[in-house]
Amino acid sequence: MLNRKSFLQLSSLGLGSLYFSKLSAATSGGFKPIVISTWAEGINANKAAWDILKNKGRSLDAVEAGVMVTEASQNCCVGLGANPDRDGFVTLDACIMDEHGNCGSVGAIERIKHPISVARRVMEKTPHVMLVGEGAQKFALAEGFPLEPQKLSDDAERSYKEWLKKSEYKPVINIENSGQGHGPFAPSHLDNGDLNHDTIGMVALDAMGNVSGSCTTSGMGFKMRGRLGDSPIIGAGLFVDNEVGAATATGLGEEVIKICGTHLVVELMRQGYKPEDACKKAVERIVKKDYAKAKENQVGFIAINKKGEYGGFCLQKGFNFAVCYGDTTNFLVDAKHYF
Repeated sequence: MLNRKSFLQLSSLGLGSLYFSKLSAATSGGFKPIVISTWAEGINANKAAWDILKNKGRSLDAVEAGVMVTEASQNCCVGLGANPDRDGFVTLDACIMDEHGNCGSVGAIERIKHPISVARRVMEKTPHVMLVGEGAQKFALAEGFPLEPQKLSDDAERSYKEWLKKSEYKPVINIENSGQGHGPFAPSHLDNGDLNHDTIGMVALDAMGNVSGSCTTSGMGFKMRGRLGDSPIIGAGLFVDNEVGAATATGLGEEVIKICGTHLVVELMRQGYKPEDACKKAVERIVKKDYAKAKENQVGFIAINKKGEYGGFCLQKGFNFAVCYGDTTNFLVDAKHYF
């Protein structure tokens, strides 16, 4: 017959065994990895991330490697081949965040091919979160990043010369970088509507159950010198909470900043909302603040939670995101939209 002491001992052993079992499953890679990223260019970025995730690599390494593919590409608008600011300089922004809440960011950095990797160095090697402009570039050079030539790509130079004729800034929905993504001002590498985007955001869950995220951009084409959007700002363009999940954003950065968009999405998931529903609620917040402006612009959010569930939502039709959880499972999803 069990006495109270024996019962408590056995109960404690049982609870401890249950906890150990769950812990062992997590630490032995018991989670199903997944990576999602914004826009069609995310398909190629996901492939690089998946190569790391499928081998039980760290989600942080995956989200860095993934968006580096986009940064290096001259076939889209992320990176040094993108349209410049109104003064003729290409400036890049990026941020990264790991499962421990550590984060790093660079803003308005010039002539550096992989700002996402500089952002990671800021996170890992400095006491700061963000470095900007000349200081960010000096840090990158000290860390061994090469200084790229200060020269516009042929496409960007043609687009910039056309823009200078009127010097009007008119963002077009779903065509973030150019401001004039189609028609006579469109550089040739913008002819494919799927690649007309200046931002790639990526979030991933690894086999250990840890979540990380990254975001990198060339910012709005022909923006005012010194302009920063949401992409390098933790809580706006990207946010990660390893207890809950992660979210990233794309579109008109000013509107994302005003609601601390990705932080809002993650907090909504903490309250129990599914990723798509959390993204929808954040979009609705933007609409509620300024309906007229929201109707004329685009913002999109994507998110994953700790269960590996994913979702996205946007203001306008046309935003899509890439989902990958296998060597042959890498596909585009057209996000649901408010308008």
